[in-house]
Amino acid sequence: MTKRFVPQKAPINRSLDRGIAILRAFRPGAELLGNGELSERTGLSPATVSRLTQTLTHAGYLEYDSMQRAYRLGAGVLSLGHAMRTGSSVLRIATPLMSGLARRLRINVGLAVQDSDEMVYLESLRSNARGSQRVIVSGHRVPIELTALGRAFLAAAKDPERAALIARLKSKGRKRWPLIERGIAEAAASIKQKNYCIATWQPEVTALATPIVIEGRPVYVLNVSVTADESAAIWEERLHQPLLDLAAQIRAAIIDLELP
Repeated sequence: MTKRFVPQKAPINRSLDRGIAILRAFRPGAELLGNGELSERTGLSPATVSRLTQTLTHAGYLEYDSMQRAYRLGAGVLSLGHAMRTGSSVLRIATPLMSGLARRLRINVGLAVQDSDEMVYLESLRSNARGSQRVIVSGHRVPIELTALGRAFLAAAKDPERAALIARLKSKGRKRWPLIERGIAEAAASIKQKNYCIATWQPEVTALATPIVIEGRPVYVLNVSVTADESAAIWEERLHQPLLDLAAQIRAAIIDLELP
């Protein structure tokens, strides 16, 4: 296998890091944000936010609404997302395989990676016969600490990364953190024993997830989910093997792609 180039760690560019924090502050349902709201969401000073929003507007990643005196994401952000999706060899491999399973079993199938303290979907195919009010599309974010996706990632992450991430999640001060932490530990044990974990963090939604670990790439996490009245145990029995088989197919196809 061709050895992948891994860039060496270099000092963080603080201005770039802060600019990205401004863009991250925009979430679904928040089209317009003023400098004050951006300052509150990012923890950056108003002066820093003002300087960065002007720069991002000049670069085409933000648009300024003079009537509302606030910013919205610009077309440049959409262009980056499109370039990522269309240029991803992993999605070219995984999407047809995921689509086949979703249609065959009438379930939802997703592929995600970690981004900061959340998981972000690279692809989501929704074929659950019952359906759900939740709209999950590419780019949708879910909590690491609560979901099967996130807990599978934590189980597969390297020790220093996992410890730092759990410490950051714990610092959020959730009242239910002891219960959440126990769920994370149980998921890690399930991944070690069965190579998948299960979570039911939303009413009537059962999700199973398994990590796909390939040297030189981020940890991908594949999940399957359904919205149904039947117990989680029933769906676990039905779906765990199709999930593991699909993950093995995707992993083998990615590795074959990288062979010289």
